[in-house]
Amino acid sequence: MSRNSGEREPLLGNQSRENSNYTGAVGHSTSVVTSEEEEDESMAFKVMIKRAVRKQVKGCCSKENLKTKLPIMNWLPKYSLRHLQCDLIAGLTVGLTVIPQGLAYAKIAGLPPQYGLYSAFMGCFVYCFFGTAKDITLGPTAIMSLMTATFATSPIEEDATYAIVLCLITGCVQLLLGILNLGILVNFISYPVINAFTSAAAITIGFGQVKGILGLSHIPRDFPEMVYETFKKIPETKIWDLVMGLVCLVLLYGLKKLRTINWNDDPSGPGPNRCVTFCRYLIWLLGTASNAIVVISASGVAAILISQGHNNTLSITGHLKPGLPDFKPPDFSYTQDNITITSNKIFSGIGAGFGIVPLLGLVELIAIGKAFARQNNYKIYPSQELIAIGLANIISCFVGSYPVTGSFSRTAVNSQSGVKTPASGIFTGVLIVLALYTLTPLFYYIPKSALSAVIIFSVIQMVDIMVVKKLWKVNKIDLIPLFITFLSCLGVGMEYGILIGIGVSLIILLYPSARPKIKADPGLVRVVKIDHGLLFPAVEYLQECIIAENEAGGKNYSIVLDCSHVSSLDYTAIQGMTELIVDFKRRNAKLVFAGFPKNVLKHLQVADIPDLIVSSTVQEGCKLLQEELTPEFPGVQHTKVEFNSHL
Repeated sequence: MSRNSGEREPLLGNQSRENSNYTGAVGHSTSVVTSEEEEDESMAFKVMIKRAVRKQVKGCCSKENLKTKLPIMNWLPKYSLRHLQCDLIAGLTVGLTVIPQGLAYAKIAGLPPQYGLYSAFMGCFVYCFFGTAKDITLGPTAIMSLMTATFATSPIEEDATYAIVLCLITGCVQLLLGILNLGILVNFISYPVINAFTSAAAITIGFGQVKGILGLSHIPRDFPEMVYETFKKIPETKIWDLVMGLVCLVLLYGLKKLRTINWNDDPSGPGPNRCVTFCRYLIWLLGTASNAIVVISASGVAAILISQGHNNTLSITGHLKPGLPDFKPPDFSYTQDNITITSNKIFSGIGAGFGIVPLLGLVELIAIGKAFARQNNYKIYPSQELIAIGLANIISCFVGSYPVTGSFSRTAVNSQSGVKTPASGIFTGVLIVLALYTLTPLFYYIPKSALSAVIIFSVIQMVDIMVVKKLWKVNKIDLIPLFITFLSCLGVGMEYGILIGIGVSLIILLYPSARPKIKADPGLVRVVKIDHGLLFPAVEYLQECIIAENEAGGKNYSIVLDCSHVSSLDYTAIQGMTELIVDFKRRNAKLVFAGFPKNVLKHLQVADIPDLIVSSTVQEGCKLLQEELTPEFPGVQHTKVEFNSHL
């Protein structure tokens, strides 16, 4: 046996060497195979990526996705002659409204009047293809004009470069938010904050136009200084400007009333005939086009006075550049009047406007869209609306526009005019383009006081006083962000006021998480109940309250913490629980956590907290402690927590 073994040893040794050589060969062979396998896996991965990309491209180009991203494909196949008629009337009516408003809003933005019209037409064309609301009309608004003046004022007088760059970046931000489906950001701005901001903006804009009514100049833009300087310069008032402004305000009020006449027809009767219906429509049209009527009439008066040699009687708009601007991207650096503006200066000058202006444009658009969608029984899609307004701002900046968004007043006119589809924007845009080519010589005679009257009458309707009464009845705590936002906007500026309001609103929202209501039931075993979740803002406060209950009356109470309302835990809360357990152990007392939901228990199981005691109910926790509270009980002993697999 040994001999055979001895005889075999060399053989085994040889076999070992052969196996060693074989193994080396196999190792080498394996490395080759592995390399080939890696190449195969790489090829398979590339094929998989190509298939995924092809699938995504195919999905993007599918008919359903195109209908989602190009809403025009939903209504254009159903377009009829009746739709064309209604959209034509609505589009032209809105055009008559936006022309004088655009000229006036450009004044608020601190730009030459023609930039109000440059901002008024391209958004209408773009929204026709990408918008989901039939009523919304895009263009310059009072708030966007004020924000442009706040963030995008060029050091060169009547230079629009800053405003055009702001329009481009605003569009890019809004488009990105739309692609990422981040329209939900609007939900973090509460109604009281929006309402207060809108009212403060209306007051700021309206009072800022008092100088136009009085014929004053060199009035600051900041509200406190504006009020002071306006009252200080009242003795410098130009009588003709004052008379023209007051007459325009009275006419605007009277004409607007025509639009809201209630004819009180008998619903059971035959109804008015065609002649009466047509006359009523003309009366409504007069009320709707009141801005255009007042501006045209005031321009006629100014032209007559100038023709009679009274050149300095009224402050007039002056020469406007006719036609459209060149279609080109905005300049990010330029030199003019011996002043060099670099891209760094432009971006640092606009600063926070790159975040605030897109957000306000989004808020204004979605609020208007939802209001009219509910009123007219259709649905809008916030993310697609963001894509629409983003593209509108991006393309509009190529024609010299400052940031645009949905206009509440013009959207209301569009809706009341019987609009059927977003195609009405095409007719509005065409009318504005025609006005730029043919009517600019007539714009020379428009009195500044008439434009100021149009602005004042438009924005005064944005002030909502009744909201205070509503909030007082419904929820008084909402009055805090309302008043803080309103006063901050007037006192420190619109851009800071809206941020302060959002911050206060979020603090009120988060306060219950930081200071949950804690109720303690006295007894041999104290039960402490939390009525809110247990997250990091509340940890320190909770620790203080539980320690206070432990030391109440100079005694050392064991406590059952009712956690039935704790729906989530974070790491800070778990650390706070660990510290409490250690503290109670040092005090020879016990802390039982009762009623945790199953999803929270899973987090506790992973955390592996030493000496943690849990019970399914408060009653079980009290029973556990009462059994332990005996004279023989020397102190706190380690209690292992078992987590059932079904949790």
